Amino acid sequence: MNIVVLTGSPHKKGTSALLADEFVRGAKQAGHKVLRFDAAFEKVKPCKACDHCRRHNGECTHNDAMEDLNPGLIGADLVVFVTPLYYFGMTAQLKRVVDRFYAINAALRSAPKRAMLLATGADDEAPAMEALVGHYRAICRYLGWKDAGAVLALGVGVRKDIEQTAFPQQAYELGASL
Repeated sequence: MNIVVLTGSPHKKGTSALLADEFVRGAKQAGHKVLRFDAAFEKVKPCKACDHCRRHNGECTHNDAMEDLNPGLIGADLVVFVTPLYYFGMTAQLKRVVDRFYAINAALRSAPKRAMLLATGADDEAPAMEALVGHYRAICRYLGWKDAGAVLALGVGVRKDIEQTAFPQQAYELGASL
């Protein structure tokens, strides 16, 4: 299986990075091919809604890291969204990547895919994740992707918090179970 893991955290050793690391470890041990794209450390410009991509077969006016990512996204069987919760949603870094899906909408919608959500948040109340989960579900519904699972880690504001929980093991098991 071809898996693309899209991360949104600007913290290389943060809470969501740990979930991504563990998911990737499990998926690779299960024999899957994993492409990890750490959006916060890549040059991805925001979509400017110019529609150039619609008139030029998905080609964007931006010459950035999405050119490398798009073939992986199109060929993926599973796309995993990994983000810390930033004011009830995904990080701006990850959202920038999601906005750029627009250029390859037809290709993303034409091939069945599965998706997963791995998210962390300092808040310990479940309603804090509702908007993020709703956005994720809307993306899946629009693209015709099937939800394949989630790890929603609440109450983990910093790395030492999440290291003391079962959430990293859950992310590993999710990857290993594919």
